Amino acid sequence: METLDRIDEEIFLWLNGGVGHFPWLDTVVELVISDYMVPVLMSLVLLALWFARRTEAAHALNQRAVINAAGGLAVASLVVDWLINPLYFRSRPFVDHAVSLLFYEPTDSSFPANPATVAFAVATGVWLWNRRVGAALYGLAVLYALSRVYGGVFYPLDVVGGAAIGIAASLLVNVVIRRFAALPALAIRLARAVYLG
Repeated sequence: METLDRIDEEIFLWLNGGVGHFPWLDTVVELVISDYMVPVLMSLVLLALWFARRTEAAHALNQRAVINAAGGLAVASLVVDWLINPLYFRSRPFVDHAVSLLFYEPTDSSFPANPATVAFAVATGVWLWNRRVGAALYGLAVLYALSRVYGGVFYPLDVVGGAAIGIAASLLVNVVIRRFAALPALAIRLARAVYLG
């Protein structure tokens, strides 16, 4: 375990060591790393998927993608908040090392990286139903996770762990949605009955 921690720290220090050497990259990372840009973009994509109506079949698949993403996000949040965080705390990189920080100093556990958990849960939920949009969201999720490491907020294994939890949660929700297909169908019918779908 010590070897893994050392490798994790070395990769972090190498990535974070680039801060200040490429001002244009630092500016981009400061935009991406924020609590707003990626979550808002992903939310807008989910909103567009919910209401976009190219064909009725595509519309139904996209609405299931949104349900899958929201369910995966909920399950992942429960796992992190109720199971992992109460049992394990890892200090942030800026606590353990002299780093170049491009973000404020969060006080919660570094593992797992909550932003990576959220982003990968949403991307996976969408990808399982709409590969093209899901692939774009995966790209955004990777960018979001890497920016958090580069910016000094998380170790690489924190974002890998968060991504794994998000992916697993959305896969689990997908199994439920496919096994109990009547539940999402009912939710979609109810939403459409009140002109929300």
